[in-house]
Amino acid sequence: MTDVINPAQLALATPPPEVALPDGRRLPFVNLDYAATAPVARVAVDAVQALLPWYGSVHRGAGALSQKTTLAYERARQTIGDFLGCRTGDEVVFTRNTTDAMNLLAHALPPRTLTVTFLGEHHAGLLPWPEVHRLPIPASPAEAVALLAEALRVIRARDGATRPLLVAVTAASNVTGELWPIAHLVEQAHRHGARVAVDAAQLAPHRPVDLASWDADYVAVSGHKLYAPFGCGVLAGRADWLDQAPPYLAGGGATRTVTDSAATVAWAHGPARHEAGTPNVFGAVALAAVCAELTASDRTSWQDHEALLSERLEAGLSAIPGVAVLRSFPNATERVGIVSFAVAGHDSADLATWLSVEHGIGVREGLFCAHPLSRHLLAQAGRRTGWPMPTTALRASVGAGITVEHIDRLVTAVTQAAAADS
Repeated sequence: MTDVINPAQLALATPPPEVALPDGRRLPFVNLDYAATAPVARVAVDAVQALLPWYGSVHRGAGALSQKTTLAYERARQTIGDFLGCRTGDEVVFTRNTTDAMNLLAHALPPRTLTVTFLGEHHAGLLPWPEVHRLPIPASPAEAVALLAEALRVIRARDGATRPLLVAVTAASNVTGELWPIAHLVEQAHRHGARVAVDAAQLAPHRPVDLASWDADYVAVSGHKLYAPFGCGVLAGRADWLDQAPPYLAGGGATRTVTDSAATVAWAHGPARHEAGTPNVFGAVALAAVCAELTASDRTSWQDHEALLSERLEAGLSAIPGVAVLRSFPNATERVGIVSFAVAGHDSADLATWLSVEHGIGVREGLFCAHPLSRHLLAQAGRRTGWPMPTTALRASVGAGITVEHIDRLVTAVTQAAAADS
C-alpha cells in the first residue's frame, strides 16, 4: 500500500506548512478537514496561470482576450458536465457553491412544488425549499427507500398526480461519509412522478458522479470540496424548470433584450439566464482542470486506498475507551473518507484546539451544518454507550496527500486525550 493517494494523478499545489509544537518539534501540519475544504490541486493552479495572460471578460467581446477567456469558460462548462455525467439537453450553471446551487434550484421550482427531503440532510438540502416535507432520519439505506416510497404515495393520494414534487437528497453524508442509495431513491421518486436533486458535494471528490446512470434530474457540487479554490460550484440537470424560472439574479448577461419600458425584458435561455454579471472564470477553469484530472485517474485505486485509510481511522478511534464513532447506517454500509466522533466527557471545541496546538492536527468541530443529524447521532451514541456525550462532535476527513502516518498521529493524540481523565 502506498502512503499517498495517487500522487501522480492529483498532486497538491503546495506541501503542508510546518508548525511549531510546544515541545519544540516542528512537524508538517496534518490537515484532516477535507470535507470542509480540500487543499488546492496543482492542476488547478496551473490552469489559472495558463489563462492569466489572456484574462478578460467573457462573451460578446471581440478582442483576443475576451475570445480566449470565453472559450476557456465554455470549455470548462463542457468538461464539468462530462465529469458529472450530464445528458444531452442538460444545463450546467455555474454558482458559488453547493448551497448556492440548491438555492438556485429552489428559486426555479414551479409554483406549488413540494420538496421531500430527510431531516439528516446538510442544511443546503434541508432549508432552501419554499414548501417542504421532511422525513425522519433513516436507520439504514433500505429504510430510506421505504420512507420515501411511502411518503410519496401518501402525498400523491392527497394532492393528486399533477402537483410538482422534488426529492432532495445527499449522495454521501457530510457527517458520517455514508453512501446513500441514490439509484433506488431515484427509482421510487420517478415512480411517483417526482424529480430528484442530488447533493454530491461530498461524493464527487471520492467517487464518480453520474447523473445519467442514476437517472437523477439535478446534481450540485462545490469546487472547494474538489481541490479547486473557493467560489465556484455547479448546478447541472434538466433545462425546463431552469428556463421557465425568473433569473436567479437580474442583470447584464442574463438578458437578450431590454427596452425603454422596464416591463419588456427578454431574458436569456440556457445557463446565461442564471449567471448575470461577470462570472468567476478562474474558478470555473480551475474546477474543470481538476475534473479532467480525476476523470483520467485510476479512481478505483484511489477508492480502495482511501477505504483502507478510513477503515484504519475508524478502527483506531473505535478501539479507544470513551470514543464513540458516529454512524446512521449499519457498519457494513460503504462510506467515503469522513469519520465523525465524540470523546465522552470532553468538550469538542477544546479538544479540536488541543489537537491543533499540541499535535499539529486540524479537524472540524461542531454540528457540521447538519444540526438535526449530528444531534441525533450524538444522542444515539450516548444511549448506546452510557457515556456522557458532548453537545458537538469532531470530524476527520481524508483525501489526496493523506498518509497512514497522518491517521496514526490522530489516533495516538485522541488516545492520549481520552486517557487524560480516566
